Amino acid sequence: MKKIVLTLVTFITIASINAQQDKRLKGIEKDLNEILEISKAPGFAVAIVQGDKVIYAKGFGYSDYENKIPVDANTMFAIGSSSKAFTSAILGQLMAEDKISFDESPIKYLPELKFYTNEMDNTIIIKDLMSHRTGLPRHDYSWYLFPTTNKDSLLARVAYHEPFTGVRQHWYYNNFMFLAQGVIAERMTGKSWEDNIKERFFVPLNMTRSNVSIDELQESTNIAKGYELKKDSIISKMDYYHISGMSPAGSINSTVNDMSNWLITWINKGKFKNNEILSEAYVNEAISSQMIVDAALPEKEFPDVYMSNYGYGWFLSSYKGHYRVEHGGNIDGFSANVAFFPSDSIGVVVLSNQNGSPVPSLVRNMVADRMLNTQKTDWVKKFRDQKLKAKKTKEEAKAETPKPVISKPSHNLQEYTGKYTNLGYGEFEITNQNDSLFANFKLKTLYLKHVHYDIFEPFEVVKNEIDTTDSGGLRLNFTTNDAGDIASVKMKIEPALEQSIEFKHTPNIIDIDAATLDQYVGDYEFSGVPIKVYIKDENTLYLFVKGQPEYELLPTGKHKFSLKALEGFKLEFVTTDDTSINAVMMIQPNGTFKAIRK
Repeated sequence: MKKIVLTLVTFITIASINAQQDKRLKGIEKDLNEILEISKAPGFAVAIVQGDKVIYAKGFGYSDYENKIPVDANTMFAIGSSSKAFTSAILGQLMAEDKISFDESPIKYLPELKFYTNEMDNTIIIKDLMSHRTGLPRHDYSWYLFPTTNKDSLLARVAYHEPFTGVRQHWYYNNFMFLAQGVIAERMTGKSWEDNIKERFFVPLNMTRSNVSIDELQESTNIAKGYELKKDSIISKMDYYHISGMSPAGSINSTVNDMSNWLITWINKGKFKNNEILSEAYVNEAISSQMIVDAALPEKEFPDVYMSNYGYGWFLSSYKGHYRVEHGGNIDGFSANVAFFPSDSIGVVVLSNQNGSPVPSLVRNMVADRMLNTQKTDWVKKFRDQKLKAKKTKEEAKAETPKPVISKPSHNLQEYTGKYTNLGYGEFEITNQNDSLFANFKLKTLYLKHVHYDIFEPFEVVKNEIDTTDSGGLRLNFTTNDAGDIASVKMKIEPALEQSIEFKHTPNIIDIDAATLDQYVGDYEFSGVPIKVYIKDENTLYLFVKGQPEYELLPTGKHKFSLKALEGFKLEFVTTDDTSINAVMMIQPNGTFKAIRK
């Protein structure tokens, strides 16, 4: 144990001495502390690599803001989507072993994988998955609100994910395609994605402080807690997000010291301490342009930033005349950026415990200006100016937004309750508690505030309190069927698509014992047509109309039933003064009909 501690101390000391000797880094800590202050981040860590050496590694602020535990270069953070380059790199190793070709269909390795159209099934190749060019938008709520540990069940949802354009027509970020890469690797190696990452990268790169799940993170020492900034001033703790089956897209947790070894490998064409981790051919291909992210002329303020492309798990751009390879990462409470300049043999990794933080990009750019000896930009001032401009724009928009005339919902709140299902996403339940509606997902509960007619606005319930600071602009728009019942809810949760994502409604089913059901059993008649109501399987009520199949009845309320196989059809039994059943109202899209009990 003493030897390990001594090694870490020696490492940090050497990095600190190197920084003091490098004139480019003179006064850097003043600048870094200024970024910490203006961003109101709890903390962050940064490491700088040149060639095959770490020349600077240090932490700023706190890993545990409440207890004022400082960040250091060995503090562990969630790196989010900075994990993607690792996932593609597994396939890169398999390609070097002649076990896979990126020009093959992913369905060759995952026969059960299906896309939205036959054309996509027949056209998409593995390279399309690696460079975000399948034509699919993100569909991120599909995994974020409906997580599962089962990677295969997540992949099955892809068949119901609508594209927004054709294959290779436009670049669009998609986490599911990196999940697919991870599963392909699992099938080919017979090992989990998690084990592949550990054996192929963590062990040979001496990344001893890295792991691949929140469970492992929480069992470790010197870990960062995640935070968010509320109302531009309140640092609030966030729960860790268990990314579960979507792990190949972003579940790695690491330190800047460990991630430095990953950067050294890429800067040195796939080699770490003279051992080949990745083939030079794969490194060159992965950091070359495979898809245009955005095509536009350079901004006047930054005329030398003129490229925005994507490789395999890496964004590619120009930065003040230097070729930059980088990828950010964001997951609840954490933000990251891993970047290197291959032609300059310079790399920088920044990990922060602030949600959606500007820190990683601010630190990366500030460090790059120093290390590349370019004209320095005052990134702190630029960020401050952007904040003021954004605040002013928000206030102006708020002042101009007319307040809607609030009208009541078309139904009583109980009728909105039940299960809502979409095959490409999952299932959630809406409940009615204390005259308020709540949408209950696996990891989150949302309070639904009525806006207008059948439109509600969701706000997250955090620690039994409703956080009304921001709904993210999301709305839940309930629709009715021809019978006037709540049939579905639509949410604009995929901005790349014109239409909203629709979740079909199934009313809540209540438990009724056989003795209670028995009161409905009997013969009824409507206009000479005999109708029978009877019990089967001990406690299931059925309806039979001559000339039609029998219908299972689902109890939804007192004397109320819906037909399991027919949407918009329901029954309501009618009682006399002595509470005995004397008729049944058959409520259908084309009208309501009364059948008298014989």
